[in-house]
Amino acid sequence: MTKPCIICVAITGSLPTKDNNPAVPITVAEQIESTQEAFEAGATIAHCHVRDDAGKPTSDPERFAALKQGLEKHCPGMIVQLSTGGRSGAGRERGGMLRLSPDMASLAVGSNNFPTRVYENAPDLVDFLAAEMIAHDVKPEIEAFDLSHILQAAAMHKDGRIRDTPYVQFVMGVKNAMPVDRDVFDYYIHTVKRLFGEDAPWCAAGIGSNQIVLNEWAISSGGHARTGLEDNVRLDRERLAPSNAALVRRAAELCEKYERPVASWQQARNILGLREVAA
Repeated sequence: MTKPCIICVAITGSLPTKDNNPAVPITVAEQIESTQEAFEAGATIAHCHVRDDAGKPTSDPERFAALKQGLEKHCPGMIVQLSTGGRSGAGRERGGMLRLSPDMASLAVGSNNFPTRVYENAPDLVDFLAAEMIAHDVKPEIEAFDLSHILQAAAMHKDGRIRDTPYVQFVMGVKNAMPVDRDVFDYYIHTVKRLFGEDAPWCAAGIGSNQIVLNEWAISSGGHARTGLEDNVRLDRERLAPSNAALVRRAAELCEKYERPVASWQQARNILGLREVAA
């Protein structure tokens, strides 16, 4: 298999703290440094959340702007993907950073259960976020926590609410949502190819110890992989991950195992149909 594999690094998220792992980057300066190391290790997408002064998740556009500016300076060419996730804000404020015109942003198109709450994505909010992405030339990454989310993305693509071929990411292993199940994973791939074409790119993310499982499934099946401290703070039961870069290197080793080159940022932009930039 010679198809390049895009590695996405989810650097911080909304939940992990330095009590969980001191390597979790919280401040914007820490996030930039951690992402630069991951970029040099082979990651070409940075999936980004920001935190406030107390370390709590926020949708503050000014913090996103500072992070985006720093990443563009220190990781030239890397794809900046900002999160519109529901742990960081409520209602339309979740999309306040989209006016910054990042390369990509996450988009959950339906609701599902999380460990202790409902991850609510009401249809009118989904439509608002999708429209903002079109208005500001932002490619959505569809975060599919359920099969229905892939079908909803197809409906939105068909009626124009999502422009271009959706980039779907399967998220597995969140407690009370979709568990890690190989038959379901394979059917997700089948569904993406049926709805969007044989060559439609897709990605997968596993939570906690399932991160390496989903990395291997995705890489060996021709998809793209997400890793990073947002989803998993450990290398194994005994060892914390020393950095985001260490998790990226682990994914890159799987690419080597399955004889897939790690995508350069130029290749990643081409695969996803993103605008060209000067490095």
